[in-house]
Amino acid sequence: MPLSSDLNRIGEQLHALARAQRTLQELLQAVVNITGELELPAVLRRIVRTAMDLVGARYGAMGVLDQEGRLLEEFIPLGLTAHELADLEGVELPRGRGLLGHLIHHPEPLRVKDISRHPESAGFPPGHPPMRSLLGVAISVRGRIYGNLYLSERKDGQPFDRHDEGVIRALAGTAGVAIENARLYQQVQHSSEQFQRLLLPRLPDLRPFAAGAAYRPASAPAAVGGDWYDAMLLPGGACAAVIGDVVGHDLRAAADMSQIRNMLRALYYDPGAAPSTSLSRLDRIMNAALDEAPVATALLARLEPADGTWRLRWSSAGHPPPLVLLPDGRVRYLDVEPGLPLGVAPDLPRPDHCRPLPVDSTVVLFTDGLVEVPGQPLDRGLDALAVTASRLVGLAPEDLCRALVAHRPGNGHDDKAVIALRTPPLTSYGSS
Repeated sequence: MPLSSDLNRIGEQLHALARAQRTLQELLQAVVNITGELELPAVLRRIVRTAMDLVGARYGAMGVLDQEGRLLEEFIPLGLTAHELADLEGVELPRGRGLLGHLIHHPEPLRVKDISRHPESAGFPPGHPPMRSLLGVAISVRGRIYGNLYLSERKDGQPFDRHDEGVIRALAGTAGVAIENARLYQQVQHSSEQFQRLLLPRLPDLRPFAAGAAYRPASAPAAVGGDWYDAMLLPGGACAAVIGDVVGHDLRAAADMSQIRNMLRALYYDPGAAPSTSLSRLDRIMNAALDEAPVATALLARLEPADGTWRLRWSSAGHPPPLVLLPDGRVRYLDVEPGLPLGVAPDLPRPDHCRPLPVDSTVVLFTDGLVEVPGQPLDRGLDALAVTASRLVGLAPEDLCRALVAHRPGNGHDDKAVIALRTPPLTSYGSS
């Protein structure tokens, strides 16, 4: 008997040790999975899903507290079937009463075998799936309770045990770090975007031209880019627009972009200078004035009235071609020799190009982030952009730009900018 008892005890200990080892491996993998996410909504859902997998729970949820830490501001449930979700349609999400409220006000791990028998149970709303057991753990971020993790109904029908509680408590510590990282990511991304937008100009009043512009930062954190746009009315009734992209995704690229944009604005205000002349002058000034001249692409275009129609004159420094939306619905690229980027060979001549355009034509200038996808031919992205633009011909330039940026044929890893000008009627244009 003593020998049999000892063997049983050793067997139980080995079984417990094996379970602990499996749990440790699963927990380590869970940490990798959770910390690999950076977008906060995805992080929260990943935490809930991982907790469910670790203890074999059928249902899981994350309750995010409000600023005062008294009520649930957000509730993220997982595990509900489509039928169960349909039964709960129209039911208000939990606000933090009953057992959920108990965990909010007493942030200690909570294990309940039978929810209905707990003295603080508030019951379930009509249509709610039956739930008997509950395991709840608070999640803190920088010493403050951020929310609570709720699990219900082990798939094997057993109540949650002390082992489950220990695993989820360990996960909650990692979850707090992952949530804090995601919040910092959001803050950095927002600050970078705000900084970039402050460097970009607000389009001035360009009437009688209709105009619009849009910018979207890269998806990577702190990826401040070098994309820019600008436009200005010129003497004689012309309107100039420029789009550009400084190589790089950092503060240096953004600073270089700001300098280049300001220098070019002064240069293209001269209505007597061809676009190629302005770009050549800019290239030489960059080479002489900047300690380390950056490499950048740019396209300078000018719309001017001529002989009862509009004339588009432009010069490109290694930039994607203009996209023109004609009033009859046709969409075409003005694909010509793009020339060399700025900062490569300042003394080489640059070509000018010219095309007549009818009234109500829209000229769209954009950066490569809108069309470039690594590993794919650039033509594929250009074709996708043209197809999208053909469906949006009737939109105002401002709405057109926002729609093109939102469509994002690119992969989101580069910032993107777009500017559009629409030619106005020529009636009495000279006198106005």
